[in-house]
Amino acid sequence: MQTSPIPRAAALTAAALLLAGCATSNESSSGGGGGTAGVTGTAVKVGGVLTVTSATGYSTGGAQLGAKARFERANAEGGVHGRKIEFIGVEDDGMAPDKGAAAAKKLVQREKVFALLPVSAPQFGGAEFLEQQKVPWFGWATGPFWCGKQSAFGFNGCLAPKPGQGTQTWWGNQVAAQLGGGKGRTAWIQATDSTASKYGIQTIGKSFTAAGFALAGTSAALPAQAPPQDWSPYVNKIMKSAGGKAPDVVVSVMAGGKFNSGLYAALKKAGYKGLITDATSYDPKVLADPQTRQALDGVYAAPQFEPYESDAPEVAQMKADLRKTGGASAVLDQHAATGYWSAEVFLKMLEKAGKDLTRDSFYKAAENFSYENKGFGRIQYPAAKTESNGCGALVRLQGDKFTIAQNLKCFDNTKL
Repeated sequence: MQTSPIPRAAALTAAALLLAGCATSNESSSGGGGGTAGVTGTAVKVGGVLTVTSATGYSTGGAQLGAKARFERANAEGGVHGRKIEFIGVEDDGMAPDKGAAAAKKLVQREKVFALLPVSAPQFGGAEFLEQQKVPWFGWATGPFWCGKQSAFGFNGCLAPKPGQGTQTWWGNQVAAQLGGGKGRTAWIQATDSTASKYGIQTIGKSFTAAGFALAGTSAALPAQAPPQDWSPYVNKIMKSAGGKAPDVVVSVMAGGKFNSGLYAALKKAGYKGLITDATSYDPKVLADPQTRQALDGVYAAPQFEPYESDAPEVAQMKADLRKTGGASAVLDQHAATGYWSAEVFLKMLEKAGKDLTRDSFYKAAENFSYENKGFGRIQYPAAKTESNGCGALVRLQGDKFTIAQNLKCFDNTKL
């Protein structure tokens, strides 16, 4: 049985409609940017993933303000190669890997962003998906899932390198400078039972031994989801860790205000007189709570940027941008700074990628990229894919204010 031939006019019409449908589909998936998602002739679309809420009380939500503030200034100055940054905000992963993975997929598949930033989440679950999709992402590289990936760009490099690669020494060296040297002194490293925190034992421990400290011990016995009701078993172990006495330094690599304030209060109650340091306590919110402020009083936080209390021009510009975007009541915490500096690195890379922006041109620009700024130090890719940028400062809480103990400084890395 023969089928009737399709009239020529109808066939041409059907073909035209099919081609039009394909063109519409391609434009929708690419954001109208010549085949590159999130890129048009006038805009680059980005969005981020943060731990805005969590059971431990830890939040990186302030990074949204930082990125937004930097993008708003860039847009006011005309954008990058004529394109404004279309920042659609952030998704909250709740410090749950599955939620982070879902957030990354939403931003890429539904929102069709060009890049993810800021990304700052201790248990981010979207790393492998972004690498597979070749979608660049920028942020605070606090876990091993950042390292060795073409798509990942930590403004501070890779803080969880593999054995044999370069790891930071700045934290140990800055604490040693505060104490007048690390030789002959001991340090205890405290973590929780999470991937990033446990890996931190290796890298932070190496930082302190490279600076001359001896390790009194380490522990990742604390559950990651909630602090213990009774701190005494953990504190008792710490207080006897250095040959039956307390160590000179206690280093926390725990992500969560409740963890740190609980541990520090218990240590002080037990009579601990040594130096306490962590990566998260540089937060003006602690000043509003008398109990937390008391627990953290005297603690040395270790931000990876020049502190807000500095008179450096780059810091003054950052503060002005944050206040312009967030108002006079804008919270100037370390997460706002990490979001700001992540956006800064992204913008500089966009400039290098040129006007004909595609993911390929962006990655080509990243192949040999270096940038220095007194606000956060330095960054160089591809080296930063596998090791830290080596820069950090120390800030101490004293009563009701933070003071700079050690200004930002960069140190050579050492092999892990």
